[in-house]
Amino acid sequence: MSNPANSPPSPAPKRRGIYLLPNLLTTACLGCGFFAIISAINGDFERAGPAIFLAMVFDGLDGRVARWTGTESVFGKEYDSLADMVAFGVAPALVAYQWGVAAIAEYGASWARFGWIASFFYVACAALRLARFNARAATVDKRYFEGLPSPSAAGLVAAFVWFSSEWTEPGLTGLALCFSVVSFAGVMMVSGFPYPSVKQIDWNARMKFFYFVIVPISLALVVAEPPTMLLFLFSVYVLLAPILWLFRRLRRAGVPRAPADSQNG
Repeated sequence: MSNPANSPPSPAPKRRGIYLLPNLLTTACLGCGFFAIISAINGDFERAGPAIFLAMVFDGLDGRVARWTGTESVFGKEYDSLADMVAFGVAPALVAYQWGVAAIAEYGASWARFGWIASFFYVACAALRLARFNARAATVDKRYFEGLPSPSAAGLVAAFVWFSSEWTEPGLTGLALCFSVVSFAGVMMVSGFPYPSVKQIDWNARMKFFYFVIVPISLALVVAEPPTMLLFLFSVYVLLAPILWLFRRLRRAGVPRAPADSQNG
């Protein structure tokens, strides 16, 4: 009979449970997305837009808090994806639809189809983008996102609606532009363009000037004129990857090929 005192110690049980703080932040992100939907239904777009940006703040905090506190979990990752789908997938599409895309129906039945198709297309692209991110999270280069991140796509759509709701009523031109922005954001989410990840920037070594000068100036401008500056900043980020890709293609096309070695005769 073996001596229990000499038997190897049993492994400590794994820590389990739902960790409160990061999941509260994820819930806040989800709540902001829901509030944006309710505000859009009520026609209050000056609250719907900021609610989506506030959701982005909570979305950026929950993962960091989980890492800082050592409370990362599979549950938290899955919950975060579901919250992102609501806050950055469904909410921006409905906000855009309620502001202007639905009003396209006033110009005929054919335009009405474009309204809901554009919104659903964005939602479907957001779902595909999140599914691809989860499936390839362990293998992709952490310095870049494959395709436009869903929060950035939501930021572009929300900023456009927020800016437009303050300056103009949705006429046919505005509606067509809204349809184009929503569709373009959806395409960029499922594209293969590499977008730089702010999380992986080496702030201490290479980005001191950007961190200490550009970021404070940008924040001050956003505080002074939120919808205008947010629309500008998100437009720059969304267009950055395809412009860089096109620039690289043109540069490669302009490089002359090395002459073939002459044969010895």
